[in-house]
Amino acid sequence: MIDAVDHRLIAAVQAGLPITARPYAAIAEDLGLSEQDVIQRLSRLRAQGLIKRWGVVVKHRQLGYRANAMIVMNVPDERVADVGALISQQACVNLCYQRPRQGEVWPYNLYCMIHGKSREVVLEQWAVLRHDCALAAYPYEVLFSRRCFKQRGARYSAPAEAANDPPNRVERDAVVPAACEWQNV
Repeated sequence: MIDAVDHRLIAAVQAGLPITARPYAAIAEDLGLSEQDVIQRLSRLRAQGLIKRWGVVVKHRQLGYRANAMIVMNVPDERVADVGALISQQACVNLCYQRPRQGEVWPYNLYCMIHGKSREVVLEQWAVLRHDCALAAYPYEVLFSRRCFKQRGARYSAPAEAANDPPNRVERDAVVPAACEWQNV
């Protein structure tokens, strides 16, 4: 069960923490709470599963990582969990996940992302990964991103809505993951 203060707190943190030495204290001041109350409420919301994940959105392009490859593979269903677990442990892999195939149009069911400062670096990492994880038997494509549209976490309410205590009015905004255009190499 969450209350109006929780709604206001969620609205306050969903766009990111203030960049300050004590971000929870800054949020607490804005909401008229104590820093400890903010931390306890966030911990409770997380324990309840209402805040599923607490993470960082890294703007990798600003850090010089401009070559981003989504590697898609067609792995036999009986092997996909093991292969995915192996790939996800590799240092060069940022994420790895399974998705259903889309018939003959899109036969791939395992995806992984490699970020690098150049295409050459990413392709070298892919070659090592492919060798070390024994992926040679699986059909694949390497798709480099051409353009990155936006990176942000989910938004569930606007601060103005939360301030008006509308527990029934809080609407789920569209989740906008990093969206990119992809290009085959």
